Amino acid sequence: MTLSDLAGKPAPRSLLANIPRLVSAFYTGRPDPSDPGQLVSFGTSGHRGSSLRLSFNEAHVLAISQAICEHRAAMGVTGPLFMGMDTHALSEPALAAACEVMAANHVELVLQKGLTPTPTPVVSHAILTHNRKAGSNMADGVVVTPSHNPPEDGGFKYNPPNGGPADTKTTKAIQDRANELLRRGLGEVRRLPLDRALKAPTTHWRDYVGPYVSDLGDILDLEAVAGSGLRIGADPLGGSGLGFWEPIAERYGLDIEVVNKTLDPTFSFMPVDHDGTIRMDCSSPFAMAGLIRHKQNFDIAFGNDPDFDRHGIVTRSGLMNPNHFLAAAADYLFSTRPGWGPKPALGKTLVTSSMLDRVAEGLGREVFETPVGFKWFVDGLISGALGMGCEESAGASFLRKDGTVWTTDKDGLIMGLLAAEMTAVRGRDPALLYSELTERYGDPIYQRLDVPAGPTQRAAFRALSPESLACRDLAGEPVRAVLANAPGNGQPIGGIKVAADNGWFAARPSGTEDIYKIYAESFVGPEHLKAIQDQAREMLAAAFAAAGA
Repeated sequence: MTLSDLAGKPAPRSLLANIPRLVSAFYTGRPDPSDPGQLVSFGTSGHRGSSLRLSFNEAHVLAISQAICEHRAAMGVTGPLFMGMDTHALSEPALAAACEVMAANHVELVLQKGLTPTPTPVVSHAILTHNRKAGSNMADGVVVTPSHNPPEDGGFKYNPPNGGPADTKTTKAIQDRANELLRRGLGEVRRLPLDRALKAPTTHWRDYVGPYVSDLGDILDLEAVAGSGLRIGADPLGGSGLGFWEPIAERYGLDIEVVNKTLDPTFSFMPVDHDGTIRMDCSSPFAMAGLIRHKQNFDIAFGNDPDFDRHGIVTRSGLMNPNHFLAAAADYLFSTRPGWGPKPALGKTLVTSSMLDRVAEGLGREVFETPVGFKWFVDGLISGALGMGCEESAGASFLRKDGTVWTTDKDGLIMGLLAAEMTAVRGRDPALLYSELTERYGDPIYQRLDVPAGPTQRAAFRALSPESLACRDLAGEPVRAVLANAPGNGQPIGGIKVAADNGWFAARPSGTEDIYKIYAESFVGPEHLKAIQDQAREMLAAAFAAAGA
């Protein structure tokens, strides 16, 4: 990976987003429905884009909101729609546009008092809490966020009554209807002026903070954290969870210091990421440089992305690799939650470290391996079949102490607090706990590579199959599996995975960039990892050539 000269350094003014221009373009930009890059396109968790690129404008939000209203009506969802937003500059204009459409469609809309930001997991928690007692009056939700994307971006995602990211069938229906509305000039979109929408009898205001904070005792041992006297650092990275840390500290008697309380839509306080971009990626040591500088001041610290569905754990030895923390967290949770019983499995995406497989085997737990996307864990978390769901990109959620569902979307708040619980109960921080795991299970090296690829090559991934990658060994070891479908649920992975006993690689095309991604891991060492990566490139190049790509 080539590093920018600015990586980890304060952002120069020349790099900051022009917020007036960005917001102006949101209202004045007219996307061209004949250009695929300007249509609504739901990825693994919603539609994302920028008003300056005509990919996230008022027109997109109006169309998506109308499509959601029609979809929930068709599905018989008659309860409230909980809506939250993060701190990107385009989030509040987008939320306002969505409110106009929801009110005109007579949707029971629930907003945070004062229109302050609300994290993704808090919306999921609100949906599930309501639906426990709702009967047929089921709720759903919307979160306006582009996650950790740069300040110029906006995003919009729908969570159905299961509280998690919408499945592919649902997002395709919403996407297709939204694009139909765009092509027809939005003439079928119902809309009220914002002042009337906010005062409509169907628009309600509530405190999202209190109910979420009061429930945390049901999922975490915060008494142990309070009793330990741990000094805890939290960096919201200018995100939507800023207003949660002080209420949490006060209610549970925790010593939490918020090291940065700034809310600024330019995110000017952020250290620059590896590629010279401002990106609020809490798994990046460059973006997290501000908190890492404070590491010796705290027993444990953590940061989150703007919508607080991801976590970055900082110990006195530095920022933990996301896979390392997930492995340590899984080992701890399945060892300390007797209320879960013996049946719940460990959920992981197929590009998450195989260290989790070894940890699960050591615990006597099954592994439920899925394609990329947290939506695949939703049903298992609701039923209690999964104790924890893990994504390689620093995202996870887990069950309450009694084995019932907490959230079905990733929750960065509980993952940070879990790191504090682990430190308090075990007397060692998660980095040391992970080091102990490596003594039992090996010490893997994990890396992701981005390989340039044009549209033809990326499209060729759809034709890849175990038969098209005729391989019997991987870096000198017999191949034990070549997968085009995830073993946990049989769903297509959008690429290919090749695994041996001590190493594996997986390859997937990017949905937005002219690259494909190679994920690889070795339990042997750096040379073995490089051999896996080299062989992966060779195999893929041969498969592409055979397919005429």
